[in-house]
Amino acid sequence: MSWISLTIKTDNVHAEILSDAMLELGALSTDIHDAGTGTEQEQALFDEPGEPSGGLWFASELTALFPPNVDIPSIVEAAAQAAQLPTLPGYTITYVEEQDWVRLTQSQFNPIQISHRLWIVPSWHQIPDPAGVNLILDPGLAFGTGSHPSTQLCLAWLDENLVGGEDVLDYGCGSGILAIAALKLGARHVVGIDIDPQAVAASRQNAVLNRCNETELEFFTIPDAAQPDAEKGAVDLVVANILANPLIMLAPILSNATRRGGHIVLSGILAEQAEDVIKIYRQWFDMRIAQEEGGWALLTGRRH
Repeated sequence: MSWISLTIKTDNVHAEILSDAMLELGALSTDIHDAGTGTEQEQALFDEPGEPSGGLWFASELTALFPPNVDIPSIVEAAAQAAQLPTLPGYTITYVEEQDWVRLTQSQFNPIQISHRLWIVPSWHQIPDPAGVNLILDPGLAFGTGSHPSTQLCLAWLDENLVGGEDVLDYGCGSGILAIAALKLGARHVVGIDIDPQAVAASRQNAVLNRCNETELEFFTIPDAAQPDAEKGAVDLVVANILANPLIMLAPILSNATRRGGHIVLSGILAEQAEDVIKIYRQWFDMRIAQEEGGWALLTGRRH
């Protein structure tokens, strides 16, 4: 069996209307992406909570997946009418053959070496260095496969700076990768919290894969987790790999979660946003840019 993949080049005004029309006309899925990806015309867009959306790419490309034996010319004509296009758009079609989709997806994830001893290893791969510190990960619905620079910056910092015996809070734990790494690198007790129940479920599953002691590593959904208190339950290290705007809004909570003399590690921040985040956190921490990679910054600070 094969599916039909229909691709139309459009613009930021009509892309979403065409996408909605394609779904109404029987598309199994649609995807809008930058038509200039991989070229000099590639347009970088970043959206964050609390900021107006940057919209879509000026030169957008819409791909819609259809079952076999559909009338593509009629579908394109109907979608163009729905979008009130003056002329029919050009399009291309390709055929997507049936495959072992699980195996294909797994092939996209290979072990990642963070340092000479620290590895991220997908659960289906053989461990490349049995003597190293291996984070066994099952990439699923939660954010955090270890491939993003912001995650790798955090992991490298943990590897270089944890001395052992620390109490750690991973705020916005995603897949649990940072919390698991902290425990494996010597932390005494680690708590991971997230607003997404699926993330917490994935974190707990990954903790089992890594044979973590559930009394030493705990995960909670945020409404179920008590907010950190400056007088009770403050930890030696808070790590938060989220985005700049949420980190700014969370500054009082994360500062309260950090004991005096403790450290904070913030990531998920574009390099040009770093000073805005530092300015807010300087009320409580001696902040600095610890590292940059691929346009992303890692911030660290010591609590006053």
